[in-house]
Amino acid sequence: MDRPSAYSENRFLGDKRTQQVYDLDEVADEEAMAVVLDELMSAETFICFGPDTLAEARNRGYRLRSI
Repeated sequence: MDRPSAYSENRFLGDKRTQQVYDLDEVADEEAMAVVLDELMSAETFICFGPDTLAEARNRGYRLRSI
């Protein structure tokens, strides 16, 4: 799985439509994650967090989704 080039340094990437956040460092199924990333990039419904932590994502109402 290749990370989006603009977000290569980010660990957490969120989906604004579902309020779910994905941990790009802890991916179990790389093929499934590649599909999710392609969909997020084409729909332009993604968000990154600053600071790039799960706590910040949760602070904004996002829930962790494991793939």
